[in-house]
Amino acid sequence: MRRVIAPYEYRHLRAFGIIRVAGGCVAGVAGVICLSYDAYAWAVLFLVIAALNIAGGSWYLTIVRSDSSPKT
Repeated sequence: MRRVIAPYEYRHLRAFGIIRVAGGCVAGVAGVICLSYDAYAWAVLFLVIAALNIAGGSWYLTIVRSDSSPKT
């Protein structure tokens, strides 16, 4: 994983994961607002960004959980 994720992000993986999920939620809200104004192209853009950010953030948080599990 260290080769895929930037070094400064890997050192603070939990914080960057939470920031990505929060940013994805903000982009999702922007996409829903664009849908309400019939701006479908902008809505698609924001919703794709939201999906990618939420997926990336949850992947980061999964890595954090697997690294901090007790070694037996």
